[in-house]
Amino acid sequence: MEKQRILIVDDDEHIAELISLYLVKECFDTRIEGDGAAALQAFKDYQPHLILLDIMLPGMDGYEICGEVRKISQVPIIMLSAKGEVFDKVLGLKLGADDYIMKPFDSNEMVARVRAVLRRYQSPAPVNANISTASHTGDYVEYDNLIVNISNYTTTINGETLDMPPKELELLYFLASQPNQVFTREQLLDRLWGYEYVVDTRTVDVHIKRIREKLPENPTWSLTTVWGVGYKFETKI
Repeated sequence: MEKQRILIVDDDEHIAELISLYLVKECFDTRIEGDGAAALQAFKDYQPHLILLDIMLPGMDGYEICGEVRKISQVPIIMLSAKGEVFDKVLGLKLGADDYIMKPFDSNEMVARVRAVLRRYQSPAPVNANISTASHTGDYVEYDNLIVNISNYTTTINGETLDMPPKELELLYFLASQPNQVFTREQLLDRLWGYEYVVDTRTVDVHIKRIREKLPENPTWSLTTVWGVGYKFETKI
């Protein structure tokens, strides 16, 4: 079986080598780069399954690299930030990061985060694939012109596959699988991120906003804000 490839982008050679050591021990293949330009070239050459991306880098910083990668790929990205650094979690999520880890971190936690994000991610089906067959395999919810499949992590609108990072898809699936039920931001954080993730309620707002930007208006369903409470997937028929 082919090993999953992890691109480690960190200019601290000691930390990068340590991360690589832990991941190789868990049967991952790794590649280390120490600056933004090299990281973007390595992304094209190495074709990683996941990127561990430090925030503070020479030249382009981690936010810029994340934005550039997201222009061409939905490969999962976990951002790394040293304790004491100013880390804008909401900006990272807006740019498309899937998770983040604060340094110093426990090696077991880091490996667990990597595995969790990889489990959530699968490459989208080709646009010309048989959408009907692919989308109706496994666990999915279906509404007028919308199919959200949690088994193969695909979202289709009007028969076309949307580019949607794993956490956005999980949030949409969770709400759509329980239509017209209102969930608070805290409930959504608990269900989808878990207590081990140190995130705030703005994280949910960011993800909802990004999902809405990708979904067209539909007369029979919508992702609705219940002011002062939270969100629901509202069905109107």
